[in-house]
Amino acid sequence: MEGQTQIEGELTQIVYTSEESGYTVARLRQKGRLHSITVVGNLFSVSPGENLVLNGVWVQHKRFGRQFRVESYTVVAPSTVEGIQRYLASGLIKGIGPVMAKRLTDRFGTETLEIIENHPERLAEVEGFGPGRIARIRERWEEQRQIRRILLLLQGYGIGPSLAAKIFRQYGDQAVAVVQENPYRLASEVHGVGFKTADRIAQAMGTDPRSVRRAEAGILYVLEESLSEGHVFLPYGTLLERSRAVLEIGEDEVLHEALANLFSERRIVLEDLNEEIDSFRENLKAVYLPAFHAAESGIASLLDDFLRAPTHKLAWGSGSAEAVQKAEKALGLALAAEQRLAVETALREKGVVITGGPGTGKTTLVRALVSICRSAGARVLLAAPTGRAAKRLQEVTGEPAKTLHRLLEFSYQKGGFQRDLQNPLDGQMVIVDEASMIDCVLFYHLVKALPKKASLVLIGDVNQLPSVGPGRVLEDLIESGRLPVVRLRHVFRQAEESLIVRNAHRILEGKAPLAAGDAPGMQDFYFLEEEDPHRAADLVLDLCTRRIPEKFGFDPFEAIQVLSPMHRGEVGAENLNALLQERLNPTGPSLQRAGFVYRLHDKVMQIRNNYDKDVFNGDLGRIAEVDEEEGCLAVNFEGRRVSYDLAELEELVPAYAISVHKSQGNEYPAVVLPLLTQHYLLLQRNLLYTAVTRGKRLVVIVGTKKALGIAIRNDKTQKRHTRLRDKLAASGVGTEPRLSRLETPGV
Repeated sequence: MEGQTQIEGELTQIVYTSEESGYTVARLRQKGRLHSITVVGNLFSVSPGENLVLNGVWVQHKRFGRQFRVESYTVVAPSTVEGIQRYLASGLIKGIGPVMAKRLTDRFGTETLEIIENHPERLAEVEGFGPGRIARIRERWEEQRQIRRILLLLQGYGIGPSLAAKIFRQYGDQAVAVVQENPYRLASEVHGVGFKTADRIAQAMGTDPRSVRRAEAGILYVLEESLSEGHVFLPYGTLLERSRAVLEIGEDEVLHEALANLFSERRIVLEDLNEEIDSFRENLKAVYLPAFHAAESGIASLLDDFLRAPTHKLAWGSGSAEAVQKAEKALGLALAAEQRLAVETALREKGVVITGGPGTGKTTLVRALVSICRSAGARVLLAAPTGRAAKRLQEVTGEPAKTLHRLLEFSYQKGGFQRDLQNPLDGQMVIVDEASMIDCVLFYHLVKALPKKASLVLIGDVNQLPSVGPGRVLEDLIESGRLPVVRLRHVFRQAEESLIVRNAHRILEGKAPLAAGDAPGMQDFYFLEEEDPHRAADLVLDLCTRRIPEKFGFDPFEAIQVLSPMHRGEVGAENLNALLQERLNPTGPSLQRAGFVYRLHDKVMQIRNNYDKDVFNGDLGRIAEVDEEEGCLAVNFEGRRVSYDLAELEELVPAYAISVHKSQGNEYPAVVLPLLTQHYLLLQRNLLYTAVTRGKRLVVIVGTKKALGIAIRNDKTQKRHTRLRDKLAASGVGTEPRLSRLETPGV
């Protein structure tokens, strides 16, 4: 490592950036040099084309070579024609994309920004700039003028243009005052700004690292981060331990005072974990964010009310066995004993959970239930957490099926789910498939909207990965004993002829899967051994682009899905996406944002809920249109066309390869799964089981037997902190969980 130095240059490309931490890998053309260099570090919200003055050190990366590690920086407006072109093409001004940016700089050169600023009418001299476009650019430029004014004030705190724009749109002219008064407000009020960003700004402003206000923000950050691990609450002691680490302070007095403030302001909820304990003991208190406490407690209370209410008197009455026989005759099938029990229980009980693995006949019994409801004149509502799962449900039943968000009629304009206690769903039976994917909050909204006289049927595979969101709803429902549970264990002969199905059940039993060579006549499951990550990535690439399409006729875009346990690494989703895009879709109209290239026909995935656009985390689509001039594109999600401008592309990622967690609720004709020991932290039995069961006709695992063995043996899933099971059980015997007083030492 060399000594600290200062360099200056133009940012030419952003290779990678983390919106939360600001860690960025970028290319910079140094002033007076021909070749670009790699710079790494916390570069918040910088844009290609900007000139940067960087302070830092030169380091030698063992794989990527010489890099400049940034310790501090300032932003200078671009001054070269190329820099101005990149600056305008970055999405800063809607209406100016890469094509229009080039036309402007070709005409006005280094005077381009001055023309836009002071003589926008001259833009009409450039082809494609009519009155409408110029009016839009004037409006956006005026907004940018305000942002630039604020940016000058905030730049000393390391806030770049994109982040300044977000702050301005949230607070308007009060942006600077808000940041100066309490920068930690940004973490909870500005989308894309987390605690680390807000804390960095606060530290630059001289905030005391041991201040109570900083501790409050850090505690809330820890609770919010725990949601991504699936926790609904954290034990008090665990929260203290994690908060100490995040805040890098050892004084519990500051944390206790911060917790007391948050509790008194109702920004957290505390609950005793043991009804017998009255004295203060840290790990016997649960600390919730209010919305998640309301969801968990609300499920227990509302589900209890629902289960105690009478059901509709329907045509089958108590004759559920006779109704099943009629359905079997109408559909031309014979249900197995377990299936018949499941259907009869669903007809007889107020609510039921039906769980089973692949090949156990879940789809068939849903068809039978729908047929019986149809014959009885009962309205059945079908739903699933994802669009693909809902579409599959509709195809097999012939009845309309919706995602849960659409069933509950979420409206961004009207604010929230329109189906609730005051406006319940209209149906006699509600059937929800892929119930293992439902998190605590979504299930709360479903229970709120259940008609009191309806019945509820939850169908899922409890052995799959739990929901991406917080909670373990399906497991808690099963373990609470409040609903009857029917477990489907019998694998039908037709399904047994599939190695995918047989191997899924072998994995659950802790046994190694069989490969095609181990089972004569079965050609739907392969294991290709490769230890070297680089060669494994090449093998995955060859499988997806040549070998599988040639042997099985599967379309690489529509039929083959790569699943990876991790995002990073040579066989992680990010690197495989770049390789597959380069091979499958190398040319065509495209836009670039935050290190990703978005090209016409690319597979993409939405990575956060966008209620305004009616697209949700995990939705898969194909880019149907790219407008390089306007800097926008459109994505086709299962027949729905959704538009994105350049600034919104941070919600999309390439999806040639996705994580196993993101694949839940979806099925693909062919699945390719890299599984190496570098995935050690995520090698779990339920992850492997989930990945294998995503494949319908072909599964290919690329990796090592050692990694496979680790995953099969590791059946200890991470414990999620949730009290739903206990609250459901308590609601059945008339007791309620007790809210805690905050009895903190010294407070």
